[in-house]
Amino acid sequence: MVTTADALWATSLRRWNVVCRLLFAAMAVGITALSQGADRYAALALLGSVALCFVVLDRRPAHPVVRPHGYLAVLVIALAGLAYLGTSYAALFMVTLPHYWMFGRTPRISLAFLGLATTGTLLGGWVRQGWSGKFFGETVVGTLIVVAVGVLIGLWARAVVEQSSERARLIMELERTQAELTQAHLRQGAAEERERMAREIHDTLAQGFASIVVLAEAARDGLATDPARSARQLVSIESTARENLAEARELVGSARPGGAHPGSVAQTLQRIVDRFAEDTGLTVDAELADLDCDQQTRIALLRCTQEALANVRKHARASTVGVLLARRPHGVELEVTDDGTGFVVGASTGFGLDGMRKRLAELGGRLTVTSSVGDGTRILAVIPA
Repeated sequence: MVTTADALWATSLRRWNVVCRLLFAAMAVGITALSQGADRYAALALLGSVALCFVVLDRRPAHPVVRPHGYLAVLVIALAGLAYLGTSYAALFMVTLPHYWMFGRTPRISLAFLGLATTGTLLGGWVRQGWSGKFFGETVVGTLIVVAVGVLIGLWARAVVEQSSERARLIMELERTQAELTQAHLRQGAAEERERMAREIHDTLAQGFASIVVLAEAARDGLATDPARSARQLVSIESTARENLAEARELVGSARPGGAHPGSVAQTLQRIVDRFAEDTGLTVDAELADLDCDQQTRIALLRCTQEALANVRKHARASTVGVLLARRPHGVELEVTDDGTGFVVGASTGFGLDGMRKRLAELGGRLTVTSSVGDGTRILAVIPA
């Protein structure tokens, strides 16, 4: 796997390629002009071996013979040889300083080869010059200065590359985290939309279909004994089916999202109460204040009323139902009571009450359910002003 640091080193190496070739050529010209006899050819051979290995490594990075560490080993030998010959070793040392860091891959390996090159250079100069003032003044001091500068520059460059690599890694992690967070938000949004649609379908279409089933059963049972009542129930079935059709169209994107009917809240709830009384034959006492409220509150009051009356129809076996809508100092209250059989609130597992709680919670409201077996039920929905 190619790391960011490797890519940066490779980029730096490509920038040095042209410069190094020109400098190798310049050193070859200098050796030819300043050296004579066997020393000239030996120096050209050493310089040529370094240049050849460098070109092969540049052209074929995966060469089976000339590897990065192999090139550095040839460079160490060439520096020692040129120092022994006293020809262009300092120039070669300075030109190839970046190569220790480019081809060493790690600071430890780079410093190891740089130490070998320094030792080889000093050893070659000592064999040629001996313990002389010239050896200390030119070879030792000059080599150590070049090496010290090379080490400082190399370590600084390595630190910059590592910081850049770490920064790039952190940016990649941040981008990946942002992408994962975006996907999570999308999944959460889709789940919330599915839950909202399920709640809307339960509060509208499902309740309407349940009403149709009950009315159809009652109409069928009364065909022989009370045809007039059965006829009224068939009309109610038709009206409920039409309302369900309108609700379905609104759910898939009509001009009135959420199914809020035109007119005031009191008028809307009164129609629901009247339809419920007509369909069930129960006595319904309704006290509905004419309130001015926003669309979301209208929808919540409508759905809570529908769900509460649907529960009375299906479970309560009540004879009287009360519906109260009022404005209080702390907000709007909707209360639905019945004198039915009641139930254990903690044991309730239905979808309807949970849907009402969630719908009210979205508006900062709350739902309170009070009931016990045999004592009827009281449902109180409160929406803050």
